[in-house]
Amino acid sequence: MHIGATTDSRSYRRAVAAGRARMASAGRRPWIGAATVLGLAILWYVLTTATGAVSPARFPRPADVWSAALQLTLRGYAGGTLWLQIWYSSRLVLLGFLVAAATGVPLGLLMGMSRRAEALINPAFLLIRPIPPLAWIPLAIVWFGLGDAAKIFVIWFAAFVPALINTYTGVRTLDRTLIAAARVHGASERQILTEVMIPGALPLIFTGLRLSLQASWTTLVAAELVGAFFGLGRVLIIAAQDIYPGMIAFAMALVAILGALMTGCLGLLERWAVPWRRT
Repeated sequence: MHIGATTDSRSYRRAVAAGRARMASAGRRPWIGAATVLGLAILWYVLTTATGAVSPARFPRPADVWSAALQLTLRGYAGGTLWLQIWYSSRLVLLGFLVAAATGVPLGLLMGMSRRAEALINPAFLLIRPIPPLAWIPLAIVWFGLGDAAKIFVIWFAAFVPALINTYTGVRTLDRTLIAAARVHGASERQILTEVMIPGALPLIFTGLRLSLQASWTTLVAAELVGAFFGLGRVLIIAAQDIYPGMIAFAMALVAILGALMTGCLGLLERWAVPWRRT
């Protein structure tokens, strides 16, 4: 009894120590990230301003980016002010992402659950999957014109593929013993779907949704080639035509920040929906 009690006590202490180490590591992560960003900002200043090692014509100085930010915020650029450009691009990304999630996730579930559905859908999916989103722009213009529908279609295609593939993989990699056990205990097909398959596949579904959201932002500039009057993609295009490095860098930074914020919000939703994955 004494040996068993000692072993249990040691196991408990090791578990507590491991938990504290994980908490300490998680607490250090934001500081490490902030230090990295600060270090890059200092290097940027040293190379472009303090030493002039990098020409402002090739890479903008912090003062150039600040000047571009003031211009876009106060006077506007490429047809609109900062908040109008952010609103327009964010709306396109969200609509394209939501349509992709609403189509890719159910289709992935269907293909993962049914061999017949997979045999029917997979050949067509394999044909269109290698086509890059930019290749759809001409057809998008023919089908939808120059309005927002064409832009949303291009973003949808970029986001649809990872949502479908990860959902399908999540269902296919489930432990079939769980499904068999649910059937033995009298669960209906609907209960198996809602209480076994979807919860079990949720981690990979959210992985696919994160990839889809990132694909939506990376496709934004291409989507806004389709006759856009506003948006961060248009800001980038016009700034490139004007050879305006400061505005290009500022627009790129805005895309990065907005993408990170939306991904963070999706991460919060994942922590609520998949609490057992919290670390």
